[in-house]
Amino acid sequence: MHKDEVPPTRPASRISPTTGEHLIDTHITTPTRFVEVGGSRFAYRRWGNNASSQPPLLLLQHFRGGMDYWDPLTTDGLAEGREVILYNGRGVASSGGTPRTRIEDMADDAAAFVRALGLTQIDVLGFSLGGFQALDLTWRHPDLVRKLMLLGTGPRGGNPDMEPRVLSTAVNPVPGFEDFLYLFFGRSAQAEQAAKEFWQRRHQRADQDPPSSPEVANAQIEANMLYLPRLAEDDPFAYLRGIQQPTFVLNGVNDVMIPTVNSFYMARNLPNAQLFIYPDSGHAAQFQYPQRFLRHAVQFLSE
Repeated sequence: MHKDEVPPTRPASRISPTTGEHLIDTHITTPTRFVEVGGSRFAYRRWGNNASSQPPLLLLQHFRGGMDYWDPLTTDGLAEGREVILYNGRGVASSGGTPRTRIEDMADDAAAFVRALGLTQIDVLGFSLGGFQALDLTWRHPDLVRKLMLLGTGPRGGNPDMEPRVLSTAVNPVPGFEDFLYLFFGRSAQAEQAAKEFWQRRHQRADQDPPSSPEVANAQIEANMLYLPRLAEDDPFAYLRGIQQPTFVLNGVNDVMIPTVNSFYMARNLPNAQLFIYPDSGHAAQFQYPQRFLRHAVQFLSE
């Protein structure tokens, strides 16, 4: 039985329990909420313009990342036109349960979570490992997804040739600024400045999500390895051609984690995809160019 601990639909503002003031939620103030699905307690945050005619936008995060690994500038910008939902998968950060070891199970969990909130349609944005989940969510539960956004990610059976340094950097127990700079951003002085600004923004919230456990890292590494084999050698991306949703594909020109060529594979095979490649940027082009990304994303979601 699904039990939501708060009403699944709520106003875009709330009343302070201490002062009685009318509060407008933002990325750094909206409370962490929980919903029970399949015996596990999933953490999420939900805020934004719920008077919009557009469905809520569900964000699925990268390897080990929790809800505070998103950029408040972009999440609040997106929330001006729709509700935004941040979500931790099973066992990730503040969510309970045993971490999943298969992408398809993560995608099914996300679908069950969406339905537990009483939603019948969403837009979905997946970044990196979250992009794997977003693709499978759309492929396996097409009735739930209106539009799909894929950032710094790739298809099943894509090119896995990441830079060797990634293997020793991405698994650091508590990734620091230098790790994020190398993994996510470009190599210029301007890219480094953008990384510093992102790093400052993403630490603004006082009650940060706890870090994900080593068990999460191990489970997600296993899931990533199981995602590497091609479904068919002669036409490995044929399954993408069955995904009809309008799709936004973004990457940096030099992604050291999931090679940029994977974005071309997706754009070439997804029937309704459009592709954006940002200059002097890497795995997280949306964090390096937040204002540019917001303009492109809002236009895509609204058109």
